[in-house]
Amino acid sequence: MPRLNGGQVIGRILKQYGVPYVAGIPGHGIWGLMDAFNEEESKIPFIQTYHEQSAVHLADGFYRVSGQPMAAVTSIGAGASNTVLGLATAYSDSTSVLVITGGPPRHMRGRGVLQELDRQKDNGFPQVAEAVSKRSWVANSIEDLPFIMHRAFSAMLTGRRGPAHIEVPWDLHAETADVSFHDLARRLPVGVQYPDPEAVSRAAALLAGAKRPVIVVGGGAISANATDEVLALAEAQNIPVATTWNGKSAFPEDHPLFVGSVGQTGTVHGNYLTANADVVISVGCRFTDWSASSYSRGKTFSFPPAKLIHIDIDPHEIGKIYPAEVGIVADAKPTVAAIVDSLPSATPARSDYLAEIAEHQFKWEQALATRRDSDRFPFTLQRPLGALRKVMDRDGIVLVGSGNTQGAVKQTFPVYEPRTHLTTGGFSSMGWPVPAALGAKLAAPDRQVACITGDGDFLMTAQEIGVAIQHDIPVVFVVQDNSGYISIRGGQRNATDRMIGTEFNRPDGTPYSPNFKDLGKSFGLESFRVDSPADLEPTFKRAFDANAPVLVEVPTDRDLASPFVPGWLDFPPLPHITDERADEYREARANEQHQ
Repeated sequence: MPRLNGGQVIGRILKQYGVPYVAGIPGHGIWGLMDAFNEEESKIPFIQTYHEQSAVHLADGFYRVSGQPMAAVTSIGAGASNTVLGLATAYSDSTSVLVITGGPPRHMRGRGVLQELDRQKDNGFPQVAEAVSKRSWVANSIEDLPFIMHRAFSAMLTGRRGPAHIEVPWDLHAETADVSFHDLARRLPVGVQYPDPEAVSRAAALLAGAKRPVIVVGGGAISANATDEVLALAEAQNIPVATTWNGKSAFPEDHPLFVGSVGQTGTVHGNYLTANADVVISVGCRFTDWSASSYSRGKTFSFPPAKLIHIDIDPHEIGKIYPAEVGIVADAKPTVAAIVDSLPSATPARSDYLAEIAEHQFKWEQALATRRDSDRFPFTLQRPLGALRKVMDRDGIVLVGSGNTQGAVKQTFPVYEPRTHLTTGGFSSMGWPVPAALGAKLAAPDRQVACITGDGDFLMTAQEIGVAIQHDIPVVFVVQDNSGYISIRGGQRNATDRMIGTEFNRPDGTPYSPNFKDLGKSFGLESFRVDSPADLEPTFKRAFDANAPVLVEVPTDRDLASPFVPGWLDFPPLPHITDERADEYREARANEQHQ
């Protein structure tokens, strides 16, 4: 093998390991790596973004659809620091992304070279990256790089998924050495982690005696490709299924056993059934406060008297929040399959229980229809979502960011196949959906991809719609414009009776918004503004038929721009709030079970 510089080593390994795209922004700290992408042996399509955060989000979206990691690359200092939010989002949501950043030359560390953090510790950025990565490395020689690269892929692709970070000092891109590449197929553990048979037997016995069982499905079930097994368990035992935010799409939402989502912005019947279950089987769910109503007994879960079967690949999660009657550390796919095989073959009728579920589903649909089917203008948050669902294919992919839009999509927009609903869950990062949608479309070029976002969320990374034009990535961007951070405004009002910094207003107090239709056009997107309910479906259909990047602006009523809130979240009211809100808070807080 010829002598290679550091950039050539990394570039060739990325190509050899099957990385389909690299996203990022070049800088002096990675010029050597970028140069390698010009060579045939390491030529990988490069997606140039406008912000380094977006490069990581784009790779995140690609992984969530494909299960295959991308790489994001950027320079030392500011460029590297801009990746932190993307890393933290992927780390929180357990998605695999490889981030490669430049670093100060080895012979200059600690001297405060351009963009080095050195006041507390020489070259301080790797310590920042460690907190938001599954693993982080600093390369100290070219000979180290093949080992570090295969370890990074092993970390990303085994166990609980997560992002990996590698810092490469920029002098390594100029030096050369003779190196041998490591065959990734021979460096990754083969197979999945099977459950303890005794634990499976205990779980099956507990389920066999349950009168009101519920399955709660998290994002781990999707990562493990365990959705078919979850469906088999539900149908074999007539067990209702609820999902968390990242678990949405793990179960077909037109199935009669689907009861919606759990948590603060779950569904009424989803929360009711999980709170009144006698056995809860959790599949790849880590019980965040969002999905557990801040652990207040009876709001979403009741442990005890309910008994928990907790399945997770990460032992850190078992028993962290709730005591588990049966804790199973294993891959979800073989675990759920083993439980199904261990249960009695006869399907319990559960006629009274199923009738109760159907009654709750009917009442929820009636409540939802009041907003989803409303023809008022500006629109309710839910009305455009109903129209969009009618237009999109069954396997179309929706991405949604944080805030009210996130909750409304969870409640209002049914999905039917795995990996067709993507959102930033545990970190709830604003600015995620626009670049993540680009990655999702790259991963599924033959499927419809819609990015649904509020205007505040959209403006965090709005510039990335230009990437869609530059690289011909036909995503439909739906901007629900209510002139502000309205979900934050609602929380402020509830906790303080006042608000500040959450509305976009002119000096005279009237709402302010950019002209999003014109903004989209200025970037080169075909763009629309919908001002009539009758135009919603035709506009969405035209957007998808264009097979090009399209922006659709949807004016949204500020005061009807929220999801339903059937659960609870621990927002302490300030001392001057002395009405029933303070009483309700004290009661729910006193019932929190995590302590």
